[in-house]
This record gives sequence, C-alpha cells and structure tokens, in this order.
Amino acid sequence: MTAPESGTAAPPARPAPRHGPADPVKILMYRHRTLCERAVDPLEIAAGLEAHGVTDRAAARFRHRDVFSLAEELYARVPRADGPERGASAGPEDEPEALNPAPAPDPAAPAPAPRSRFARGAVQLLPGAIGLATVAAHASVVAPTPPVRGAVDAAGLLLTVLAVRLALRRGPLRLRRGPGSRTAVLGAVWAVGYAVYGDWLLAQLLSGGPDVPGPHPRAAVAAAVALACVIAPAAGCAHWFARRARRGVVASRALAELAARVRPLLIGATLLFVVAAGALTVGAQLLLARAGSSGGRWAVPAVVALAVLLFLARLLAVHGFPAAAAAGLGGAAALEAVALALVLTARLPGLARLGTPVEALVTAAGPAAVPAVACAVAALGLLVRGLRALTGACAHPPADMPERPGGTPVGDPAEAHRP
Repeated sequence: MTAPESGTAAPPARPAPRHGPADPVKILMYRHRTLCERAVDPLEIAAGLEAHGVTDRAAARFRHRDVFSLAEELYARVPRADGPERGASAGPEDEPEALNPAPAPDPAAPAPAPRSRFARGAVQLLPGAIGLATVAAHASVVAPTPPVRGAVDAAGLLLTVLAVRLALRRGPLRLRRGPGSRTAVLGAVWAVGYAVYGDWLLAQLLSGGPDVPGPHPRAAVAAAVALACVIAPAAGCAHWFARRARRGVVASRALAELAARVRPLLIGATLLFVVAAGALTVGAQLLLARAGSSGGRWAVPAVVALAVLLFLARLLAVHGFPAAAAAGLGGAAALEAVALALVLTARLPGLARLGTPVEALVTAAGPAAVPAVACAVAALGLLVRGLRALTGACAHPPADMPERPGGTPVGDPAEAHRP
C-alpha cells in the first residue's frame, strides 16, 4: 500500500546540502582556537600566526590584506577564555575545558614576593668576583710551587665555571624555551679557551713549536677575568632590552610598528654592552698586566668582540632562536680553528703558501687579531640576524607566562618554528 492509498502524507525529503563557499577564516579560527582564546590583543595572534608560517600572501587567501588584519578578525570573532560569553559559545570540542576550568586567582591572595634585586645582581657579579679572587690567591701563595698554584688555579676555575652556570640559569640570561644547543656550548667553550690560550698557541706554531716538553702555556689572565666580569652588564642589557621590547609589543598596533620599535632597542642594548665590556676589559688589562697578557694592541678589541658575540648569541637563545646562536658561535670557532690548521698545514712540503695570510695578519697586528676578526664577523652576523628575528612579537612573551617542565612557556607561539 502506498502513501497516497493509506492517507498518510510522506515525510518531506531533506533539502540537498549547499556547497557554497566555506568561511575560510572560520577554519583558521578553529585551527588556532587556543591561541586566539588566550591572546590579549590582535598583535599576539598575529605573532602566533607568523610563527605558524602564515604570511601576508597566505592572509590574502583568507580575504585579508595582511596578517594583522586577519588577526583582528580572529580576535573579534573568537570569545576570550575569560569572557562572559564563553559558556554560551563553547562547542563540543571545548567541553573538557568547560568541565575542568582553570582555577581563577584569588584577588585577596597576596602577590608572590619578587626576588630581591640585590640577590639577582649578586649572582651576576659572582663570576667576576671569583675570578679576581682566584688571581689574588694565585699571587699570594706562600709556597709558590707548581702543585700548590695548580691546585689554587684548578679550584678557582671550577668555582668560576659553577658561578657562570648559576648566572646563566638565573635572571635575564636564563633560557625560557628549553635546553640550549650543544653546538652553541661547544662553540662558546672553544672561543673562551682560545681567548685565554689561543694567542700563545698561535705564536708557538708560527715559531716552529710548541716543543714537547716545553714551557708552561701562558694564559691571558686579563681576558679570562674580563669575560667573567662582563656577565653582569650582559644581564643588565638583556633585562633592559626584554622589558622595553615587551612594552613595545603592548604599545604597537601592527607588526611593522613593532619592528620599528624593537630594532633601535637591540642596537642600543648592543652599543651599551660594547661600552661596558670595553671599560671592563681595559680595567682588567691595567689591573692584571703583570699576570699575563699577550696580543698587543688588539688584545682589548679581541676580548670585546668575543664578549659581544657571546652576548648576542645568548640574547637570541633566550628569545627563542638557539639555532642562530649556535651558528654564530660555531662560525667563530671554525674560523679560529682554520687559522691554526693553516699554520700547521703550511709545514707540509709544497703547502707553505697556505699559512701566508695568517702570518701576514699576525705580523701586522699581533696574534690577537685572529680572534678579533673571527668574533667580530660572527657578532656582526648575529646582529643582522637579530634585527630580523627579534622584531616579532613571538620573541617577546609575557614575563609571567607559565612554563612547561622543559622550559617552554605554555602557549608560546615561537615553539612552532623552533629547530
């Protein structure tokens, strides 16, 4: 019996689904929903989209002229995590967060006491103080025998290394985005070791040595002490740059405006550190001239160039670009190693010309010219890289952003393009 025969009307057929153009911004909104809900302004969303590879050309596919205008629409359409309309607009995918909301901070609870500025400053001054104390203890040994002085030097070196490690794990020089690169650590250790013993080794190689057994290696004590002392101004300049850059993120309404604010800050912080490092290096050279210093008139520029290289490398690593830091430190170490290798290779029959460039440079400016050139070139490369990498909002997360156990801030947009 058919429907007309039974007197019952047939149920209306479902209308065919429309296949019109989908809302592309809605797709992007759900793809980056967490980023949009946690953002405090459109610029933070724009920085996150940048970190995920969304460029102005990609924004054109979403019918926007640039990333910032796309971020403004996302900011307007996605409800804030603490907005009043959160419960009404939550979809099925948001039910777990709705059932287990994050505990709101108690307004009456006292704010956590900030760490004392004096304590933080003391941690940054500790490496330089231990270095100076080691030099003083070495010079004041009552029985100046090699074993006793060797023990004093070894103890001072160990304490200085521990103090440097503590200073790099506290304060503005602390990595907030996971462990550092092994390449950067090896490059930094090589560069610092070359600053202490490299000039002596290069001079020995050029004169046909070193003889085995030969004289005790002559260390550039003033360079070592100066490098330990510059950690304090490095922390101060890094703190000043990070604080001003975060203010620029809040005040800027476009990515181009943020870049225009951050570039002068980076250049200013670098110049300020150059002045501080130069003053400390000259002071160390004058104070410890008798303790051992070589390199001639290029000794101070070599130490300052290395200090600037280490500062820029750490600054890039702190703000989420460890690969660039490792490349700069590795490049400087490679140039110094090549200089030593060329001198050794020139001893082989028929290859004497390979050592001519290094010999000419050392004859004209002294052995310290080699690390000065290597570190200056690498530092200039890191500065150019920083002028591009540190101008995005993803490089300047809020100071109070929570961190994961690995050291990465929760919701950090720079995590997407971290190597």
